[in-house]
Amino acid sequence: MFFDDCKLFRDVAHSRSLSKAAQQSNISQPAATQRIHEMERRAGTGLLDRSTRPLGLTAAGKIFAELCRDVLRREEAFTTQLEDLVESLEGSVRVASIYSIGLSEMARLREEFLKANPRATLQIELLRPDKVYEAVEADQADLGFISYPEHRRDLTIIDWREERMTLAAYPGHRLAGRTMVEPSDLAGETFIAFDEEVIIRKELDRFFKENDVEVSIAMQFDNIQSIKEAVAQGGGVSILPERTMQAEIEQKRLVSIPLHAPKLLRPVAIIHRRKKKFNRAGREFLKLVTE
Repeated sequence: MFFDDCKLFRDVAHSRSLSKAAQQSNISQPAATQRIHEMERRAGTGLLDRSTRPLGLTAAGKIFAELCRDVLRREEAFTTQLEDLVESLEGSVRVASIYSIGLSEMARLREEFLKANPRATLQIELLRPDKVYEAVEADQADLGFISYPEHRRDLTIIDWREERMTLAAYPGHRLAGRTMVEPSDLAGETFIAFDEEVIIRKELDRFFKENDVEVSIAMQFDNIQSIKEAVAQGGGVSILPERTMQAEIEQKRLVSIPLHAPKLLRPVAIIHRRKKKFNRAGREFLKLVTE
């Protein structure tokens, strides 16, 4: 119960929300409120500043939140050391990934990992980028796979790779037979774009601006899978990471045409909580993906 209380208060301190923290602990908000009241009773002082929105911490609450974080780090280290005493590699690895990486990479990684570590388990959840960060920061995922990583105080970023961006077109498109496309070739072209709030859209907008090219945006989506389908149906062309199109290229539904733009790359990274103590299964999985 003590560790559960520490986790609940740490989550409240991080999210500044009782309802979000309750959800992360799989309890009701009234139950979370009651447990916080009991912590305050034992501490003999208020821990939350309920007069602010979002929820704030009192001076005592800030000290207690740091204590909770330290206790949970020590508990995690203890569990890891205990697992290391077991000869066989067991344990679970929790992975949160953006859809494009999850759909194109995780089946292969799962197969390789479980073949080498048959007694371990690998839990993979596909999420929007903001939810990947939330899952890792709330310790609901051990590792996160993300593109265009954001530097955050509580996270460690491992640069994984840079993916070449190429022109995606359907086989019958006028540019489909080219071996190389100049940015100027795309002027006025019907284009399937990412939604404006997606980071990759901002990078592509910058690319078009730098090359003085205007395209005609026909549709916008927030994910690569929908863009690939729209392009394959003849709705226009797009610019996507080449690795994400391999299945459609093999099915002859899409063609990938190199762009004369060597710096147009999508950075992909692995993130985890700073000072994260991985169990043996986690260390083996991280070793597999980084090597």
